[in-house]
Amino acid sequence: MLPDSLITKKLRSNIKASCSSCSLRELCLPVGLDEQEVRALDHLVSQRHKIRRGEHLHRAGLDFHSLHVVRTGFFKTYVLQEDGREQVTGFHMPGEVLGLDAISADTHTCNAVALEDSEVCELPFAKLEGIGRTIPSLMHHFHKIMSREIVRERGMLLLGGMKAGERLVAFLLNLSHRFARRGYSPLNFNLRMTREEIGSYLGLKLETISRAFSRLQADGLINVNNKRIRLNDIDHLRRQYGSSSCE
Repeated sequence: MLPDSLITKKLRSNIKASCSSCSLRELCLPVGLDEQEVRALDHLVSQRHKIRRGEHLHRAGLDFHSLHVVRTGFFKTYVLQEDGREQVTGFHMPGEVLGLDAISADTHTCNAVALEDSEVCELPFAKLEGIGRTIPSLMHHFHKIMSREIVRERGMLLLGGMKAGERLVAFLLNLSHRFARRGYSPLNFNLRMTREEIGSYLGLKLETISRAFSRLQADGLINVNNKRIRLNDIDHLRRQYGSSSCE
């Protein structure tokens, strides 16, 4: 039989192997946990779900039971306007949390759809709260994650005072920053969303977004190849348009 210290080490290793790139690693791997606490966290994720491209993870109006962390893939959240049009409210990549908006009302306020074949980890919220009562540091880290979401929303409000080109650059810098945090290139990346979806998110018409892309490419600041984007001079983009990352 393995000593307790080796069991704890093995449990930590298993958690880290599956969640090392996840923003919830602060929940799953807070420092100073004993063996019993590590065992409790090991059972926090109840199951994983594969979501095919175009399928919904949840829809607005449904009862809230669980948070979901994107493990692989990409998601779009949106609400439907009165005339039936979509208003995109966010894009979510691996390691980011879906469902935080539903905590206060116990009801989902937006729709979440996969932009490519994806996988999510389910965290039942009641279980999270229960474990949080016995491991106070867990809820402390959870509050930090919620705070980051508030900061991101505040950043989006600031985009309303920018010109079209500035909004697009801020959006691309935001993606660049988030990809870099996950160990990917901050200069070369694929856009999983359409230009129309980007326009909806930024409050711009499709034609305006297309012109903004063309202008940035004509100025040599970016290269566009279908959905592949290259930022040619990220320092210049930050100086010219500011470094707002909406995060």
